[in-house]
Amino acid sequence: MTRRIKCVVAYDGTHFSGYQIQPGKRTVQGEIEEVLKRMHKGKAVRVTASGRTDAGVHAYGQVIHFDTALVLSPEQWKRALNAQLPDDIAVRSAEEADSTFHARFSAKAKEYRYKVWTAADRDVFRRHYCAWHPYPLHIGAMDEALRQLIGTHDFTSFCSAKTEMEDRIRTIYQAEVETDGSMMEFRFIGSGFLYNMVRIIVGTVLEIGQGRRSPADIAALLAAKDRRLAGPTAPAEGLYLWRVYYDDEFFAVS
Repeated sequence: MTRRIKCVVAYDGTHFSGYQIQPGKRTVQGEIEEVLKRMHKGKAVRVTASGRTDAGVHAYGQVIHFDTALVLSPEQWKRALNAQLPDDIAVRSAEEADSTFHARFSAKAKEYRYKVWTAADRDVFRRHYCAWHPYPLHIGAMDEALRQLIGTHDFTSFCSAKTEMEDRIRTIYQAEVETDGSMMEFRFIGSGFLYNMVRIIVGTVLEIGQGRRSPADIAALLAAKDRRLAGPTAPAEGLYLWRVYYDDEFFAVS
């Protein structure tokens, strides 16, 4: 009998070439599948994730699923995987899921967070885990800009030109920024996100915070549907796939 196992996985993306398996490169998917192959005595086991993350991007709540004939309890799956995975990947939870569950297609929403260190001096111990932006920022202007992103829009201006999806319409349920001393954290919950969408939004909103753009520019950028007009793509190290929602629970926090 085949069982479908769902896992919530955290990883430090610093030393990975992204989540998705790539020949000759170290990837999160590659490491997980290698462990599962050993557990299944050499038989390949394909892992499906809620989505891919780029090189240097982290995850606190990536969700994966795989099918297996092995009979282990959820706690045994968690312990067995963590015992063999490298130190920069950890299974936070494991459970048996219904056969209809799909890590990607069953998702209702995703939450991303982006961390920015705003102190005047670099912090060498944070360099892999947040972007550094040592310039004065106007939080009120950034809040105003982020509010304009909430709702259903065509986000063509805020996704990479390499985006393969023709449908660029997404719904943002929550977009906010908070500060704690020199640490700034952006939080986004949406129906889905295009390639580099969060990083381009952050890069643009940081320009607004510096006064290089106006909050009113957001509406014009959405209407323009032109990536060349938006701000830079913020660095990968500040981005975290924080949580994947499989029910309507995200409405309670949005």
